[in-house]
Amino acid sequence: MTGVRVLVGTRKGAFVMTADGTRDRWDISGPHFGGWEIYHLTGSLVDTNRLYAAQSTGWFGQLIQRSDDGGTTWNPVGNAFVYDGVPGTHQWYDGTPHPWEFKRVWHLEPSLTDPDTLYAGVEDAALFRSSDGGQTWQELSGLRGHGSGSRWQPGAGGLCLHTILLDPSDPERIVIAISAAGAFRSDDAGTTWHPINRGLSSDYIPDPDADVGHCVHKIAMHPSRPDVLFMQKHWDVMRSDDAGGSWHEVSGNLPSDFGFPIAIHAHEPNTIYVVPITSDSQHYPPDAKLRVYRSQTGGNEWEALTNGLPQRDCYVNVLRDAMAIDTLDPCGVYFGTTGGQVYASANGGDSWSAIVRDLPSVLSVEVQTLP
Repeated sequence: MTGVRVLVGTRKGAFVMTADGTRDRWDISGPHFGGWEIYHLTGSLVDTNRLYAAQSTGWFGQLIQRSDDGGTTWNPVGNAFVYDGVPGTHQWYDGTPHPWEFKRVWHLEPSLTDPDTLYAGVEDAALFRSSDGGQTWQELSGLRGHGSGSRWQPGAGGLCLHTILLDPSDPERIVIAISAAGAFRSDDAGTTWHPINRGLSSDYIPDPDADVGHCVHKIAMHPSRPDVLFMQKHWDVMRSDDAGGSWHEVSGNLPSDFGFPIAIHAHEPNTIYVVPITSDSQHYPPDAKLRVYRSQTGGNEWEALTNGLPQRDCYVNVLRDAMAIDTLDPCGVYFGTTGGQVYASANGGDSWSAIVRDLPSVLSVEVQTLP
């Protein structure tokens, strides 16, 4: 029977959770790398045995771990990130007012077609690619060479490249997002880049409508409609129908348009999910009620999904990489909280149950559909 594997990165290790297609009983393994921050744990869509983990500590720095057996065993792979042809450096200077520093890998994005090709978004914001399963890495330096880097500013979490979207209909197209610079797109496999922020407005920067400087929290793309993008921004839920060429707001009747994750239903590309929090200074749900909001109209009209979620005295947050969707039918939706709960819905969000409670704070949630 088809099953699912939920991959959870936390402040103190990684956890791998598996279930059959009913998704009502879960086997949980972990913590892998106990005590280490796992900023992102993800798996290949091509080879479901291949997993990657971005592992870091303040003492030992950044490591990339790879598993070729679904998370049973792990091996460190090459961490020689190469900046503009210079391997092994952790700091570089490009003429901007501050030197750029390699602090951590925030996001790993496997290729849609090749299990050995992998992209990494790092802090300070830069994009890397490996074509040998993580053994060696080369910077796609055209992004930092775009010329707007001096106007990129760190968000509260740092100057992080946290979103990498690969267009299934055009292997040359890549969309990325940086906090707090905005969204950028390449149409030539990462050689050159241009900002795609027209229509965004941010009151906290000198020019609210500037071409860069916006704090984008997450962008989602459905594989059947890669030109349609949904964005959770630092205030505002946004939509683009032209691959980021322009954006318009679809926050509609949300109780708050501030949040971090955004995700799209596997089989209904007009059904999207967000988790609002109270404000940029109060990172917990409005009215202390944990509610996922779903729009089945591509935005503007939203309904609160509460069945099985705590509706009083709840002060957790859901971070930008901590929501994922499986491809089963009915569609499964998963998210993890800073309070250590991982919730699952096997019916598109109509009802929820906790797979596990009391984990360390959850940083990322990804899911693989298993054969």
